Amino acid sequence: MRAAVLIRTAGPGVTVQDAGRFGYARFGVTPAGPMDLAAFRTATCAVGANAAIEISLGGLTLESVNAPLAIAIAGGGFDLRLDGHRLPPACRLSLPPGAALTIRAGEWGAWAYLAIGGRFDLPPTLGALATHARSGLGPKPLAAGDRLTIIDPAPAPGAADALQASWLTQDAAPIRVMPGPQDDYFSPEALARFFETPWRLGARSDRMAYALEGPPIAQARGRDIVSDGAAMGAIQIPGSGAPFVLMADRQPTGGYPKIATVIGADLGRLAQKRPGDIISFQRVTLEEAVAARRALFSALTVGPQQMALHRDMTTEALLAGNLVGGVISATDEPSR
Repeated sequence: MRAAVLIRTAGPGVTVQDAGRFGYARFGVTPAGPMDLAAFRTATCAVGANAAIEISLGGLTLESVNAPLAIAIAGGGFDLRLDGHRLPPACRLSLPPGAALTIRAGEWGAWAYLAIGGRFDLPPTLGALATHARSGLGPKPLAAGDRLTIIDPAPAPGAADALQASWLTQDAAPIRVMPGPQDDYFSPEALARFFETPWRLGARSDRMAYALEGPPIAQARGRDIVSDGAAMGAIQIPGSGAPFVLMADRQPTGGYPKIATVIGADLGRLAQKRPGDIISFQRVTLEEAVAARRALFSALTVGPQQMALHRDMTTEALLAGNLVGGVISATDEPSR
């Protein structure tokens, strides 16, 4: 019988994601893909997967069927337990058949990624497995009773290892942005207010956009522009003056002026904010944004011998499961 995972419970917004669906924006198709690309790559590279289950604050419980599976989990500070035994918030291990792996919201973070060594037996849509729930593209959101078959499962010997990386830790530093591309639609006073305000992440935030709560930002040159391309991280200001940040499930184009854009290296940090968290923004130059992105992607594409792993020798971790052997580079995955 083929190896598989059985979903016991799944909160809202638990989906299958790969790196994203690229090349179709001109046809009105959003890329989708992971909210936190760095955490996604950490998990998938640790077990040699090209897709992962993205887990929201509602959590997930699953079990392996028929065979032990190589598992890696990375993202926010979630509470991970294997048959009740606590695991590090980012780790790789063996999931034995019948054992319950439970992932619940912990002290911080909004998204976690569970990768399984091998490939999901799922048909691609426009060349990708990324789920875009609003349009129905990709696999449907996961629910209790769903079973995902694993093709070519990776071997899973050893003991549980923690995965350690700077982007897997809580970080309260300001989110770095570049002004524009329509910052000229705002007065100097409005721009100063945007950068000086401690914004609160609103409850209406989701994979499409993060809503920011604070003083309204008035436009000086009108509330609308000719619709243009919408990048992940673009901060639009609608007529209400309440900013929102476009995220992974954003629309392909938008007609509101964009006061600033979150740099690529900080998109994952922003994605891990929860409703109620306070967010501030820091202006950076193009050179600083490019350098930060290069540094992050350089760290994400290191070889197995350089990956930060920590063998957790606590009693609970030793009881918790087994370790897969080795990791792979992410250099062959598309970047964005």
